[in-house]
Amino acid sequence: MFRDGKSGMNAAAARIRAALPKAGAAGIALVLWQLLAMYIDSPIVIVTPLKTFRALLTLVREPYFIGSVSFTLLRVLLGFGLGLVIGMLLGTAASLNHRIETLLWPYTMIARSVPVAALVVICLIWLSGRNLSVLIVFLVVFPVIYQNVLTGLRVREPSLEEMADVFHMSVLRRLRYIRLPVAAPYLVSACRVTAGMAWKAAAAAEVIGTPAGSIGRQLYLAKTYLATDDLLAWTIVIIVMGSLTEKAIVSGLKALLIRMKCLPRSSREEEKGAALL
Repeated sequence: MFRDGKSGMNAAAARIRAALPKAGAAGIALVLWQLLAMYIDSPIVIVTPLKTFRALLTLVREPYFIGSVSFTLLRVLLGFGLGLVIGMLLGTAASLNHRIETLLWPYTMIARSVPVAALVVICLIWLSGRNLSVLIVFLVVFPVIYQNVLTGLRVREPSLEEMADVFHMSVLRRLRYIRLPVAAPYLVSACRVTAGMAWKAAAAAEVIGTPAGSIGRQLYLAKTYLATDDLLAWTIVIIVMGSLTEKAIVSGLKALLIRMKCLPRSSREEEKGAALL
């Protein structure tokens, strides 16, 4: 028991040491922000970190804060979920049939290449601003998930493939027990990248579509009334929510893959699947 306690303390100390460089970098960024605000000396252009955090504390106490965050969070999760599920399904299908990959190529290329702002303006023709962010998040998430799953499933382990041939394994069993474990790091890496992208895409869609009760609407109003402190405070909210969403999604996905024995328990998710944007 003493060893367990000591190892736990060592692990905690290691995590603290690993976090120190990031904390130092954040501190330097705050100092530079403060110096820039003092140099410009215009609250309309940029405010100090202290004023921004005061505005953030004020926003958190406002009755509409939770509603605005919940509105955007729900649509981010819905759009991300659709992009994840459909991207996995179509990526798997394309890995098994080259014709499906060819058929999907123009759509994935367009989704990857067209700027988010252009997508928002185009999609406003078809959807109301209230649900626009769901489609935009989907269009941002889907091609990344699709491409990473497709690439991961096409990675071959020759020895395992030979064993599968010897035992006449079906296509589904090959996918489940041979190719999915190889593709798992690609999927985790794609989710890590797209979780943050989803919040940026949703905010852009809401700023242009301005649905009532959304974070994007609050950003638009802050810009309209030149409330730079509120604008930066809402930006911090988006950053924090994006980070929390990323950690929750990646942790949940890794736990599921570990339970399915597609990732080792000690996995720290290699970045070899790294975001094929």
